[in-house]
Amino acid sequence: MEIAAARVATFHYILTDDAGQVLDRSPEDHPLSYFHGGGNIIPGLEKALEGRSAGESLTVDVPPAEAYGERIEGLVQDVPREAFQGIDRIEPGMQFQANGGQGPVLVTVVAVGDRQVRIDGNHPLAGKTLHFDVRITDVREATDEEKQTGRVAA
Repeated sequence: MEIAAARVATFHYILTDDAGQVLDRSPEDHPLSYFHGGGNIIPGLEKALEGRSAGESLTVDVPPAEAYGERIEGLVQDVPREAFQGIDRIEPGMQFQANGGQGPVLVTVVAVGDRQVRIDGNHPLAGKTLHFDVRITDVREATDEEKQTGRVAA
């Protein structure tokens, strides 16, 4: 059976950056399952998996436009330290949920000064080409519930 819309695909993956550094991987005993066509994985990877079958392995290079987008420097901002009331220690790398113009946004602290905290609203992988090594382990028809929700049932 091939990966196609309204099917559930299961695969193992290793995600690396341009330098070959491993950014993420599926646990050996727990491959990733997703509902194909539901927008549940990045578009470039979903497109590359279309038409593939269980047992296949492939390498996929996904450019930023088909992953987490290009970096937008306007999403890097300095905010007053007072915006972090109730938080005693603020360090680079910490992430917080902020209220943006279009709803909640996850921001990452990139620098901390005495009065200002620099935050970045870009996804940590924005602007990066992502390299996936994928091994497809299963493809099946989605259940009626999965088709209604567009997600794999727990």
